[in-house]
Amino acid sequence: MLMTILNVLYVLIAIAMIVLILMQRGAGAQAGSGFGAGASATVFGSRGAGNFLSKSTKWLAISFFAISLFMGWNATHNLRPKAQQAQQDLGLMSDIPAAPAAQAPAATAPTGAAAPAGSVPAAPAANNAVPAAPAANTAVPTAPAASTTSAAPSQND
Repeated sequence: MLMTILNVLYVLIAIAMIVLILMQRGAGAQAGSGFGAGASATVFGSRGAGNFLSKSTKWLAISFFAISLFMGWNATHNLRPKAQQAQQDLGLMSDIPAAPAAQAPAATAPTGAAAPAGSVPAAPAANNAVPAAPAANTAVPTAPAASTTSAAPSQND
């Protein structure tokens, strides 16, 4: 319940910080006073919106980081030990009894003709012989003979 409330508050603070940061004037905001930006002094007092917006942003940022640190600390300190993870609540699956582990028969390798007809055949013997490399072609190809005739007639003007 506490974490749900903190998550909702966390998102609301993040949205409020975004809005307040976008409302603040930048360094070059004096150029916008001709388009109605100077009217903010009447809404926020004689000192303008800079002081109010910067203080509000500061306190929202402090609360944002405090909630972040608390939620991180709470998440790491409320981890279940390994023994409790095995005994977790399975919901509807907890009503189903656990199936006993099936015992696998001992694997015996059949030998030759003594193996029954329905068994798996034995693997063939490993042949570790490496095939021989193909014979190397030692003949070196020769380059074609140079042509003495020219392909295009020269134009002498």
